[in-house]
Amino acid sequence: MAGYHADMIRDDRLPRDAQSILELAARSMFDLFANASEGMLLVDRNARVVWINDLYRRYLPALGFDREEDFVGHPVSNVVQNTQMHQVLATGKPILIDLLTNKAGTFVVSRIPLRDDAGEVIGVLGIVLFDHPETTLQPLIAKFARLEQDLNDARRELASQRRSKYTFASFVGTSAGALEVKRQARRAAQSTSPVLLLGETGTGKELLAHAIHAASPRAGQPFVSVNMAAVPEALLEAEFFGVAPGAYTGADKKGRDGKFKLADGGTLFLDELGDMPPSVQVKLLRALQEGEIEPLGSNKLVQFDVRVVAATSRDLQQMVRDGGFREDLFYRLNVLPIRVPPLRERQADIALLTETLCEDIAMRGGGHHMELTPEAQALLAAQPWRGNIRELRNVLEQLALRSDSPQIEASELRAVLEAGGQVPLPALAVRPGAGLASASAAPVAIRPLAERVAELEHSAIAEALVHTAGNRTAAARLLGISRASLYDRLEAMGELSEKQTVV
Repeated sequence: MAGYHADMIRDDRLPRDAQSILELAARSMFDLFANASEGMLLVDRNARVVWINDLYRRYLPALGFDREEDFVGHPVSNVVQNTQMHQVLATGKPILIDLLTNKAGTFVVSRIPLRDDAGEVIGVLGIVLFDHPETTLQPLIAKFARLEQDLNDARRELASQRRSKYTFASFVGTSAGALEVKRQARRAAQSTSPVLLLGETGTGKELLAHAIHAASPRAGQPFVSVNMAAVPEALLEAEFFGVAPGAYTGADKKGRDGKFKLADGGTLFLDELGDMPPSVQVKLLRALQEGEIEPLGSNKLVQFDVRVVAATSRDLQQMVRDGGFREDLFYRLNVLPIRVPPLRERQADIALLTETLCEDIAMRGGGHHMELTPEAQALLAAQPWRGNIRELRNVLEQLALRSDSPQIEASELRAVLEAGGQVPLPALAVRPGAGLASASAAPVAIRPLAERVAELEHSAIAEALVHTAGNRTAAARLLGISRASLYDRLEAMGELSEKQTVV
């Protein structure tokens, strides 16, 4: 019985040496593909079709060939659309499963390189595994389609995030200062030179950067921003220039593109420029001068084309004098400087800004739209707004949360200001029953703008000096200007003499 069992499992026809096994496997696999596939073709090392089997011949009419000799002997790229045979010949690597679409339809195909005894690729065997994948491989095709849709959605979402969010219409204001800023910014949008936005925090510099990009010829390209104050110094270089694959332990094996590469063709916004470390300033200057970057861990230079818009709330000229900012980089970026005025210099815009911000707060919070009484509006206009529009929005959001009524009284506003640690300045004079700019007000004599601005400035300085008991340093701080600027204004007004004590 044991002998019978041994005879049953032994077959002397089965080879025992490796070479014979490989030859048998290759022959068996070829027979399997030839019988189970929907067609086969062979190209030589020059990518010419040298053979097709009987099953493949049935695709010739659909491919546009009546005779086999019009197909065989010709370059495969000329007779089979979208073929990848050249890639397999060039790399020597098989493509085991792929979707091929051409005039004859959509097919699931394999491409296998053929090598001689020396290991050199001498041809490629193409195999049509399925000729109706929409039915035979429907679950796989459906999953592939879903993944492709998800990828496209993710790409669209990422692209939308790298588009500008604001236009010049978003910069609210009709005051002389606001109109001048928008005029300068519109002109800058048509240039390719760097733009430097200067102004206190909260004045809308980032909004203007978006608007400049949106009005520029690069509007359809990415808008990428880097906040110097938000990125650790150790990571800033990688953030700017990217990382080569495997540059250091723990680095992404696929590498990582930096902001310069992501913004290629578009605009790179450098926010809080004054917080840039000196070590990064040197490399940024070189990148801007040469138009090329070198990713971390790479020895290859990558060219880029970006338009730089920078913004800072710090005095860069003073930082240059103190050695905190490179002079050559400053002059490289200070080509088109635009000063964004603080809110206290745009008192005429406060009512319009308040209306716009109240609408946005109501829309985002789903609550009622606030309306400020004329007295509350006058109190708003009188404040120094050291935090500018950002501070104004914060105060209005607090009012929206604290008030049960859509109408905001001056007393409610004063309580919010005091809760924030401020000492509210007296409200500007307002006629009973009239707003700051009432449309029904009686006609008045129109005086020159310069005269009215000078009068307002004189009044503001006088109020500040009264509030600080004549302390000019404290008054300058309250007005948000330098002490030297206050002295200049007092001298122009004829109210500063050498005999006066300078505090």
